[in-house]
This record gives sequence, C-alpha cells and structure tokens, in this order.
Amino acid sequence: MGEPRYSRRTLLAAVGVVIATATGVVTYVSSSETVERQIATADKVRATSTAKPAIRFERVYSAARHREVTLAFYLPPGANARGLPMSILLHGLHGDARHAPVGNLAEVLANAVAKGSVPAFGFVAVDGGNNYWHENVPGDDPMAMLLDEVPRWLKERGYGEPFAVTGVSMGGFGSLLYARRRAERGDPIAAAAVISPGLITAWPEMAKRRAFKNEREWAALDPLRHPKSTGPTALGVWIGDRDRFIEGTRRFIREVRPEVSAVKGGGHDDGLYRKVTPDVVQFLAKYAKRAV
Repeated sequence: MGEPRYSRRTLLAAVGVVIATATGVVTYVSSSETVERQIATADKVRATSTAKPAIRFERVYSAARHREVTLAFYLPPGANARGLPMSILLHGLHGDARHAPVGNLAEVLANAVAKGSVPAFGFVAVDGGNNYWHENVPGDDPMAMLLDEVPRWLKERGYGEPFAVTGVSMGGFGSLLYARRRAERGDPIAAAAVISPGLITAWPEMAKRRAFKNEREWAALDPLRHPKSTGPTALGVWIGDRDRFIEGTRRFIREVRPEVSAVKGGGHDDGLYRKVTPDVVQFLAKYAKRAV
C-alpha cells in the first residue's frame, strides 16, 4: 500500500474571489471577468524551486468559540487568482493556525503552482484549540466555527465556500468530522485530505487527551465508528508505517477504501509529512480544478 490508489468521483464546490501577491498582501477585488480566465493566469506563472507562498494573518472574533482567533491564509505567489479555490487546513494537538502547514505544505503548493503543474488554490487555517474540533467545553465550538463562520469570513474577503479540507493528526480527525457534518447538511465537501489522522482505537488512550466528556461522546464522533459518514466526499489518507496511529488508520483504509491511500516509511513527524505533502497537493489539485 506504499503507492496511492485512485478511483473517479466528481463533485462541484463554490469558490470565491481574491488576488494574492508574492509579498503576502491580499487585495480583494470585484470584476466581470470569468473565473476560468483568472485561474488560467496562474498556469502562466513560472518561478524557481524556491517559490515562496503568500502568507497573511488576521485576528478575528469567533462567536462560536467566544474568543479572538488567528485566521491564516497560505496562497500561491504571483497568481492573479480571482475565484481562488480554498481548502480549510486543520492543525494538530497543541497547534494553531500559524503552524498548520506541516511538511512545508505551503511551499510545496507555491512551487507546484509556480511550475504550472497544478491549478492555483490556497489554504485557510484557524485556531481550533485542543478538543478534536468539537464542543468539548460548553461555549467553545470549533466545528461550528468551521461550518458557519469560516465561510462568512472567506466571503467577506472575496472568497466563496471552501472546496476541500486538509488536516494532520488531531486535524485529520477533525477533517473527517467536518466532512461528515457537511454531508449531513446536504452540502458535502469535494475532498478531504488527512495526514497521520488521530484515529485512536482504545478509549483509555483517547481519554488521556481530555478532549471528550466520556467514551460515549467519543464513539458518537469517532470516524472509525462511522466509516461511511462522509458521503460522496473524495478521501485521501497518508500515514507512516511507524506512526502511533497506524492501527486505526489501516483499519479506516480497509473499511473505507479512500480514493487515495498511502502508507509510507516513517513516523508521526515532519520527516513523514515532507514525504507526502507533494501527493496531498496533487490530490487536492484535481478538485480545485473542478471547483472553478
């Protein structure tokens, strides 16, 4: 299972409007020009292998979390990407929006777009706390933030709704839960890419994280207990063969048979993440192109 497996699925997602510069400044515009023309301009961008992503951080107030959070944009440089498709990017345990792009993910995307090997798209990350992207603490609901507030924040800045979700470790768990919630709303996301997802097989181990009130709550949300809950969303799963979550992830792959799945040599660390992020970008790029 070291090489990815592919099958065909199709789904269209909404996209938004934004222009990003290589210096990290984002300018919001409106125009009657077609989305297709704007996305096509990204394919004309050429750069060296050290292309730098355009990065911008903002502080916004989340009513769902009752606090200010960081909203982070990771965009390809130099792309006149009006209508740029966006993937939500979920960080892992003890992480935050500023450190969400593991394995040089933002740089990998920037280089791929600059070389013209993928259509332009971007990532948006937000601080989600440490409760596996659900409301473990009353009044702090990061999933509601993702479902209801992030689309509004993107729209206010010229984007449409995200076409995909991407996550690592706890963020992988959260990405599968987010895909499930979108499917339950009758608005499934096109693709979910999960890296080293935190799919734990025993309650005593999960209980150490104090992210769920009890075993029943965990079982109700655990992607392993609800393998078909993401509906038509195309899934991509990557993990290292020495990862501490390998048992649960292998089981998930066997039961769900994702569109792409790969077990690589490595552990739960940046060495493994750097191996797989090029494949993650290629996987997402298929659905970014369809989102135009």
